[in-house]
Amino acid sequence: MADAPPPGRQKGAGKKRSNKSGKVADFRYKKRSSQQRNSAKRPSGPKPRAARNGHNRPHAGQRKSPGPRQSFAALDLGTNNCRLLIARPSHDSFTVIDAFSRVVKLGEDLATTGRLSDAAMDRTLDALKVCSDKLRRRNVLLARSVATEACRRASNGADFIERVKSETGIMLDIISAEEEARLAVLGCHILLEQGDGQAIIFDIGGGSTELVLLEQGSDPVPRILDWLSVPWGVVSLTDTVPRTGSSADDRLARYTEMRRVVLDSMRPFADRLGDAAKADDIRLLGTSGTVTTLASLHLELPQYDRNAVDGLIVPSQAMRDISDRLSGMSRGDRGDLPCIGQDRSELVVAGCAILESILDIWPAERLGVADRGIREGILRSLMDIPPNPESVKRPANASAPR
Repeated sequence: MADAPPPGRQKGAGKKRSNKSGKVADFRYKKRSSQQRNSAKRPSGPKPRAARNGHNRPHAGQRKSPGPRQSFAALDLGTNNCRLLIARPSHDSFTVIDAFSRVVKLGEDLATTGRLSDAAMDRTLDALKVCSDKLRRRNVLLARSVATEACRRASNGADFIERVKSETGIMLDIISAEEEARLAVLGCHILLEQGDGQAIIFDIGGGSTELVLLEQGSDPVPRILDWLSVPWGVVSLTDTVPRTGSSADDRLARYTEMRRVVLDSMRPFADRLGDAAKADDIRLLGTSGTVTTLASLHLELPQYDRNAVDGLIVPSQAMRDISDRLSGMSRGDRGDLPCIGQDRSELVVAGCAILESILDIWPAERLGVADRGIREGILRSLMDIPPNPESVKRPANASAPR
């Protein structure tokens, strides 16, 4: 990915560009009459220009706000999780009215087979059917559903996308790593710690990790100077670096190898950035289950609390200390810790290795934590609303997906 131009630095920068990712409006969110089913070739309901470019655009010279009861949806299908947010516009932000998150392990064994397994696809389809039902019931005006690294890498990824459309009505858009990085920045950059100079936002996913170098200018959204996507996420790294034994020494050796693999893939990017990679005052913001989980352990929370974690600034050394402790524990002992559980007990070690590798290259004293990212970026794009530093409002009864 190092040879690809970073978002915002393509040819013709400054000119109006359409969204190259394509599909935005999903089918079957609302039941259609038999007449509509026979005649319509596009989703029923309003037909805004947004269906072509992913934005709800006003008429020239004025801003057209969506109706108060109209809802928008963002679905992010990653290598490990399927996550959905449904929200309504609220002044210059939005209020989440429904949320869904499930560990589906879509990328299980992908690193060794190059394919999505039948079991993984079946698990994911079960989750997507739940999402499809929520989208129909919530009066969704416009939605965007994206798939990331697992579907990008799998030889049968395109076939799976067609199966999802056939069985659930959801049109998944396999987005590029560049688009993934852009959406993550749009969704969480408002949580960057105040300061001058450059900053880095990173997203540790299931199948890849995106790093974006930013510079704050006069625009509401920081300018993207450079970026990198490496094929190491919590699932792909776990599957690639094998276990050699169960002793403490074996665990330490595996963790050391994980860090070596990640560092080797990130060093060319650090070399390209030059002085920016060496500055100890660079601001870091992480968005992923890894950083939110470690932040929860830092706060000694008995259970995950998004309001306590989202926007938190943590000493980097505290995150390193927690990573070192987790990497030396047995899987069972990690699973007994609050905010981790058995499902994440194995994957969190790979996340710690990726996080520590980032801190090795960019030795910031503090680390910002974000429980928001791609989905929030999609929602802002669909609603055509500018970023706002206030936290996104969530209903008390909606679980906070991670």
